Amino acid sequence: MRAAYASALNPEEPLSGLTVGELPLAVPDGWVPVDVRAASLNHHDIWSLRGVGLPADRLPMILGCDAAGVDPDGNEVVVYPVVEDKADPRGFSLFSERHPGTLSERLAAPRENLIPKPAGVSFAEAACLPTAWLTAYHMLVTRGRVAEAGAVLVQGAGGGVATAAVALAVGLGKRVYATSRDPGKRERIAELGATAVEPGARLPERVDLVIESVGAATFDHSMKCSAPGARIVVCGATAGHRAEIDLRRVFAMQLEILGSSMGTPDELAALLELVASGRARPVIDSTYRLAEADQAFARLAGGDIFGKIVIEP
Repeated sequence: MRAAYASALNPEEPLSGLTVGELPLAVPDGWVPVDVRAASLNHHDIWSLRGVGLPADRLPMILGCDAAGVDPDGNEVVVYPVVEDKADPRGFSLFSERHPGTLSERLAAPRENLIPKPAGVSFAEAACLPTAWLTAYHMLVTRGRVAEAGAVLVQGAGGGVATAAVALAVGLGKRVYATSRDPGKRERIAELGATAVEPGARLPERVDLVIESVGAATFDHSMKCSAPGARIVVCGATAGHRAEIDLRRVFAMQLEILGSSMGTPDELAALLELVASGRARPVIDSTYRLAEADQAFARLAGGDIFGKIVIEP
């Protein structure tokens, strides 16, 4: 079968190790094959090509965490990307870390990882959800208790998780503020129904929930924008992992700083139903064929994207 895979690891030039070619499909006992109709890219794929979380002895490794397709019984499904992994310190791994990923014509997955795809959600939309959108949903709904919030701040909108958080928070009826350095991206944020502001800008109100994936560059702003009792939910640190924190503000304002990673199969099912209801729709930046994977990866690495990049085998 045709697949996009890591054939070499290069921390300095990660895309040099990307190959599109033929690899066999192996189906472990208890797993089932899935015909992939759409997959999507994540920055995780580029980190894998750098060798982060992917040692050389696992090469060649098919890349990709997210996919939607058809199971052996003809059911349309979305693949939950987390696999139980006792050999990993986390207790789990994602597709493309230890098991072949989703950027291929077919993949193998545990049957319990297959979530029914609602008829009102396209394969391309569904393929956007399992990693970035599920992470945003878990941050908002479970960790951030968005039901208790009136206003939400999303730092660094434009990428997958932050853009998903904007769309979901708007869909859930919240007042949403989102930052971006790019004027064009701020226009796109406003089209989603949020108030777009420059990084560090003063907001018209303090917020009850902050979605933080930027890190050191924005964390002080996140704290200053937080209302008493607010939750700051952190899923990443794309602009620095060593943020300075004024502990006086933490205890005086009784702030909660919460870590967050991925989500559960039940949350993915709930997210699919939310999308099917029309209250939120995945934002797709661009779509490529599997044979054009090098162009798709180059676009992701360039950073000038808004939403998800989809690959259709």
